[in-house]
Amino acid sequence: MSAAELERRYRRLLAVHPWEHRRTYEEEMIAVLLADARPGQIRPGFRDTVDLVGAGLRARLRVGARGFTEPAWADAAAVTGLLVALILLAAAAKGLADQLVPNPDLGPPSMRPVGPDSVDWLRVAGWAAVTVAALTGLRRTAAGLAWSGVVAWLVLVGPGVIDQPTYVVDTLPQLALALLAAAALAVPATPRRALAVLGPSRAAVLILAPLAAVAVLEASRLSGAGVDAVGPVPVYAFYGVLQARSETLLWLYVAGLTTAALAVLVAVASLAAPVRRRIAVLLAPVAALALVIDTALAGWSVSTVHMGHAIPLVPAQWLMLVLVPPVTFLAGVLLVRRREETLRMVALGRAADRER
Repeated sequence: MSAAELERRYRRLLAVHPWEHRRTYEEEMIAVLLADARPGQIRPGFRDTVDLVGAGLRARLRVGARGFTEPAWADAAAVTGLLVALILLAAAAKGLADQLVPNPDLGPPSMRPVGPDSVDWLRVAGWAAVTVAALTGLRRTAAGLAWSGVVAWLVLVGPGVIDQPTYVVDTLPQLALALLAAAALAVPATPRRALAVLGPSRAAVLILAPLAAVAVLEASRLSGAGVDAVGPVPVYAFYGVLQARSETLLWLYVAGLTTAALAVLVAVASLAAPVRRRIAVLLAPVAALALVIDTALAGWSVSTVHMGHAIPLVPAQWLMLVLVPPVTFLAGVLLVRRREETLRMVALGRAADRER
C-alpha cells in the first residue's frame, strides 16, 4: 500500500514536466525513484520534490521558448511592432496638434497655451523614425529607437511617481505600448516582414487609419468651440471624446472614427488565423492594464482629484499594475496553444476517419 501511495504522489510531481517528456521517461523515472525510496516511505522527500519540480519547470520553459521561435510568432511580432509604432505616432501627433492649434474659445492669445516644447516634437519625430525604420526593413534601428522611447518615459515621467502619481498611472498604457513595440521589433525576422505579411492593401490601411483618426479628433476639437462672435452656442458631445456644434456633424465624426477603427480590425482579422491569434495575445496585456486603471483605480483617481494632493498607491496596487500585463500575456499564450493543439487533434481525427 505504501509503495502505491508513494508512486501516485511521484506521478503528481512528474505532472510538472511537459507531456512529451513524461511520455518518454515517466516510467523509467518512477522506477528509479521507487527503487531509491526507504522502506515504508509514503511521501516524496524534500530534495526529490525540489529536484522534480525544478526540472519540470525548466523543461517547460525550454519548450515554451522553442514555441516562440515559430514563424507565426515572428510574423505577429513584426505586424504588432509596426501597428503599435503607428498608434504611438498618432498619439504623439495628436498631442502636438493640440499644442500648435489651440481651441478658438480659449480666449485671447495671451491666455492660450505657450505651444509645444521640444519633448512634443521629439515624440513625433521619434515614433515617425521607428515607423519608417520598421517599414523599410531596418528592424534593429526601429527596435533601438523604440527602446529609447521607453528610456525617455522612465527618465521624464518616472520620477513623478512621488508627487504626480495620477499622471504616471494615466501614462502607463503608453509605456506598455512602447515596451510592446520595442520587444516586438526586436524579434528576429526577415527584412520588411511586416509588409510581406500584411500585403500592400492592409499596410495602407494600418498606416492611414490612425492618421485619419487623428484628423477626425482634431476636427472635432476645433469645431466644438462653444463661443463665437455672437456668444455661447450649443455643443453636442459623444462620451467626452468627440464634440460638434450640430448633432449631424457629431455623428459624422463618430462614423469617421468608427470607420478608422473597423478598418484596422478588419485588416488584422483578415490575416492568417495563427498570426491574428498571436497579435491579440501581444496586445491583450496593454488592454488589460488600461482596463485595470479605468476600473480598479478609478476611485483612487477621483479621490486624488478631490483631495487636492497626491495620494500614494499602496504596494498591493503597484503589484497589481506590474503583474496584470505579464499574467495576461501568459494566459493568452496558454489559450492559443490549447486552441491550436485542439485543432491539431481534430484534424488528425478527421484524417484518420478519411483513411478508414
